[in-house]
Amino acid sequence: MPATDPKLISGNANRKLADAIARRMSMHRGMQVGLVDARVERFNDQEIFVEVYENVRGEDMFIIQPTSKPANDNLMELLIMADALRRSSASRITAVIPYFGYARQDRRTKARTPISAKLVSNLIAEGGIERVLTMDLHAAQIQGFFDIPVDNLYASPIFALDILHQFGGDMSDVMVVSPDVGGVARARELAQRIGAPLAIVDKRREKAGEVAEMTVIGDVTEKKCVIVDDICDTAGTLCKAADVLLGAGATEVHAYTTHGVLSGPAVDRITNSVLKSLVITDTIEATPEVAACKNIRICPTAPMFAQAILNIWNGTSVSSLFDTDTLIPIYEGLYPNGMYGR
Repeated sequence: MPATDPKLISGNANRKLADAIARRMSMHRGMQVGLVDARVERFNDQEIFVEVYENVRGEDMFIIQPTSKPANDNLMELLIMADALRRSSASRITAVIPYFGYARQDRRTKARTPISAKLVSNLIAEGGIERVLTMDLHAAQIQGFFDIPVDNLYASPIFALDILHQFGGDMSDVMVVSPDVGGVARARELAQRIGAPLAIVDKRREKAGEVAEMTVIGDVTEKKCVIVDDICDTAGTLCKAADVLLGAGATEVHAYTTHGVLSGPAVDRITNSVLKSLVITDTIEATPEVAACKNIRICPTAPMFAQAILNIWNGTSVSSLFDTDTLIPIYEGLYPNGMYGR
């Protein structure tokens, strides 16, 4: 066991998730784990100021800060907190970034465009952060942008437990659907976990943000379709895919998305769509509109992040959390009657 306890500190991006992670770690350890007392504030000109009130010399520090909207402010909070801890002689600084912003800019799609994900990874590494813990990076190659260890957790094991519970373990008429060709690997992995077949919605775009045409690859007749994706932003593609699936003979459509960005008209679109439910995680703090939406449900990630932090602190395997048998005890009690489709 390490000589020091893990210590958590949170920015302003998702304080609810940070508190939930601290509570779960307290349960796992049998002792109180709280957030380090600090203030992360802004001057009148919106410059960010951080002050840590506790001694962190020689401590193993974990900064919990997704870089969601406003992405630039939350990223700067993360970097400035890391600088404050580094200058306070923390022994190791791990950035827990449940949602990694700028991940959609992971390659040059046309001339004279940036690779912003690489730039952000450089900023994080140069800022004194020695390790990153995140969930469902938009592109797997982003791990290679870092010259420090990156642990990328997956929401699919959590989604598999939830699907098995919601459908009572009967997967005979359930079909997993990828909303585009690029997400097939993610959808296939979930389909294998729950023992369901796979279909694909092929989409063609005239320009960014607008889908011109969609076709279904696979037979979804009389199927309960589960669309799985990593990010839901304006929900235009998701809602149109649900319409196309129902038109192709599906009986109902559900969606599971890791990061609920849900910007602009997203909540209204989902409320008025044919989607029976949209399940997101709490990697991004839900707005009041998202929390009040009748067909949006939020799946907790705090149990998985808490265990991953403890595993990093202990020097044990993080990839063990990808196994269902490992995850079930961590999520015990969140599903009534122990229903996991078994």
